[in-house]
Amino acid sequence: MTHRILTTLALAAGLTAGIQPAVAQFEGETLYLFNWSQYMDPAIIENFEQEYGVEVVENYFNSNGEMFAKLQAGGVSQYDVIVPSNYYIPRLIESGLVQPLDHDRLTNLDNLMDTFQDPSFDPGNAYSVAYQWGTTGLVYDRGALGEMPASWSVLFDPQMNPDAPFAVPEDSQVSLGSACAYLGHGYDCQSREALQEAARLMLETKQRDNFVGFIQGTPVLQQLVRGSVSAGITFNGDYLFFKSEDPEGFADIEFVIPQEGAEVWVDNMMIPARAPNPELAHAFIDYILRAEVGAALSNWNYYSSPNAAAIPLLEDILQEPPITPTDEELAVLAFTPSLEGEDLQFLQQLWREVESR
Repeated sequence: MTHRILTTLALAAGLTAGIQPAVAQFEGETLYLFNWSQYMDPAIIENFEQEYGVEVVENYFNSNGEMFAKLQAGGVSQYDVIVPSNYYIPRLIESGLVQPLDHDRLTNLDNLMDTFQDPSFDPGNAYSVAYQWGTTGLVYDRGALGEMPASWSVLFDPQMNPDAPFAVPEDSQVSLGSACAYLGHGYDCQSREALQEAARLMLETKQRDNFVGFIQGTPVLQQLVRGSVSAGITFNGDYLFFKSEDPEGFADIEFVIPQEGAEVWVDNMMIPARAPNPELAHAFIDYILRAEVGAALSNWNYYSSPNAAAIPLLEDILQEPPITPTDEELAVLAFTPSLEGEDLQFLQQLWREVESR
């Protein structure tokens, strides 16, 4: 029986015991959730539906850019809860695509760790509440490449693995941030000079014969096992989950935080500006903030919980690397910067040039 099935059964048993029916005001209503794929335990949804007498309809996106575009194209009035990453939150607020939260409806908000209660990208949690957090690092096939250094040179040094196929994500800030870190500017570089240098490196990287294309963090893990690529960029939780599901296939697949610097991120729950049911959306966010639900979410998807009350309920494997970074790794991790206005336009133009050449 897989980890996810076991966790689902444990959650169902734990959350249904002694549950009292929720306020009848939501009976028969529908919550529309727009989330990353494979990022929500089905048992959490089932128990929420049972407790509140509602239906949850889930839709999925594969990148923050895709989510943003769908909101602009009418999704702002189609979804009740969205789950963007930290650096997209200022863009969503500035664009008027999300609405302020009613903290009076979020009775479990104090369960959040102090780190996530007043984030720089959304002071006072005016619009967002942390959902899960993790890191983005280098992943490679030790069987194909041998033992590699914990360095972005595995991807960006053409002399390191000249014949080994590799990929990078199509997310401009993740890929350019990694290139910036390799060049010594730090993962969170924002100067135009540093970004231009990183874009030039990405162009050179893209034009190498062993570059196979832009592959996102989750699909690249599947490509590694198949042997289609030997190195890429992925997320710590996805790596650990796939490894737990296929220990033999992942026996030689390594995940490391490069010494030059890498990304720490937090995904957040927000409510679109014209959500069909904002009251139910608040109830759902508050439900996720419960200690037992927050723990079940992390135990299912292998990412870190921002919920301090959930920590005692987490599985031991989540409280050690690669899920909980070491002190040395924490020292080189940084949030992807939130760019706006002309700075964002400059980055987008750089990336269009990288993609088109």
